[in-house]
Amino acid sequence: MTRVAAIQMASGPNIDANLIEAARLLALAVDQGARLVVLPENFALMGLDERDKVHQRERDGDGPIQAFLAEQARRHGIWLVGGTVPLEAGSSDKIRAACLVYDDQGRRVARYDKIHLFDVSLSEYGERYDESATIEPGETPVVVDTPFGRLGLAVCYDLRFPELFRTLLDHGAELFAVPSAFTAITGKAHWEILVRARAIEDLCYVIAADQGGYHVNGRETHGDSMIIDPWGLILDRLPRGSGIVIADLDRERLTSIRRNFPSITHRRL
Repeated sequence: MTRVAAIQMASGPNIDANLIEAARLLALAVDQGARLVVLPENFALMGLDERDKVHQRERDGDGPIQAFLAEQARRHGIWLVGGTVPLEAGSSDKIRAACLVYDDQGRRVARYDKIHLFDVSLSEYGERYDESATIEPGETPVVVDTPFGRLGLAVCYDLRFPELFRTLLDHGAELFAVPSAFTAITGKAHWEILVRARAIEDLCYVIAADQGGYHVNGRETHGDSMIIDPWGLILDRLPRGSGIVIADLDRERLTSIRRNFPSITHRRL
């Protein structure tokens, strides 16, 4: 059994304040025995303007947000999925939304750049999102070996694309980390359904860390961070506000479910 945790925040435009809050919640998760912790998307910065993240972008491997993640992983001796970090892109007016994974020595062992960008109009609610205006999409799915199993990485809007998760499964994924910042509107309608569906159809654990609350920029995120087992059971959840969700990951249970309910091997297309 391995204890894992998802952290939920309501991040704002002050990076230092966000990192202080993330450190507090990481310490809380570690105190409860977590060995793998997942931070939400945009944990270090939810700017007043979408271009704020471009101004705060970091070079790959160098910057205060990346240094914070490495130090926290090393200090606590945990594996840490660092939400997303704004890293330099090929274009000077965009970033890569990079999900970085650090081992318990503080070494970076994986980087996944968000592939699917949230370009949608929720006209009846007066909301519009255009991530591709400031984010350059990634191209490559990522699965990384950990002491707790093969970990597949996805970010927020990726949840709506089951073919990505099938690709991660085909690369041996046994658990998924999904840092997110789901809107309150889309989250209420679809968040739980999507998170549980990805667990059920791929017979994987899902650690879904969401932003949850009201933000200084006027945005509201859904929250309801949760950890799901391979049978689709919700092991823990947090409806709103800052905090943690925590649960035990049981690889023997995963193996048993996959052996007794071998839907993965029944695929025909």
